Amino acid sequence: MIIKIVHVREIIFILKSFYKFLNFYKHVLFLFYSNIIDMNNNHLFALYAFHQSPEELCKDIISNISFENDDILLEPFSGEDGFYKNFPDELVKYRCEIKDGLDFRDFDYEGIKPSVIISNPPFDLGESLRIRKNDFYNILMFFAEKQYIRKIVFLASSACYNSITPKRMMALNEQNLFLNKVTSCFIKKWRGVYYVMEFTRKPNTSFDYLLGVY
Repeated sequence: MIIKIVHVREIIFILKSFYKFLNFYKHVLFLFYSNIIDMNNNHLFALYAFHQSPEELCKDIISNISFENDDILLEPFSGEDGFYKNFPDELVKYRCEIKDGLDFRDFDYEGIKPSVIISNPPFDLGESLRIRKNDFYNILMFFAEKQYIRKIVFLASSACYNSITPKRMMALNEQNLFLNKVTSCFIKKWRGVYYVMEFTRKPNTSFDYLLGVY
C-alpha cells in the first residue's frame, strides 16, 4: 500500500511538472511567433499577424462611421487590408503596413493631412527586446497631437480600453480629442469582447473621469 501511494505521488509530481513545462513552452512559442522582428531603419517592430481583423467586422465598423465628402482616410496598421479595402471608394485613402516597409511614423502627415484614422492598432510596437507592453495610449496620442485629424476609430481589446486612465483621458482632452462613442463586439476567433472606440474633436461630457486616488 505504501509503495502504491509513493507511485501515485510520483505520477502526480511528474504530471504537474509536465504541465508546467507545457505552459512555459507555450509561452516561449507565443513570444517567438508573435514577435517577428524587422530591422528596417534600425527599429524593432513586433508584427502580430494572428490579430488580423475579421473583414466582416471591418465592414460593419466602417458602415457605422459618418464620413465627410472631403475626408482623407488612413489605415496606419493595415495588415491584410481588412479596413483599407473596404473604405468608401469615393474617398481618398492611404495605408501603412510595416511588413511592406511602410512604417506609420514615416507617413507624410503634414503633406497629406489625413482627417480620419481607422485601425486595429498593435498591442505592442515592439521597440525593444522586453516584456510585451501596452502601447495603445502612445499610439492614440501620436495621432491626437495632429490637430487636422478630426476622427480616430480604433478597435481595442479590454486591456487597451482600460489603459485609458482618467489622467490619460485628461491628457487626450488637452489635445482636443474626446471619446464620443464606444461600440462593443464579440470576436469568436479572439475569444472575447472588443470595443470600437471613436474619438473626435467634439467635447463629450457623457464620458467623464474622476482624478482622485481611492
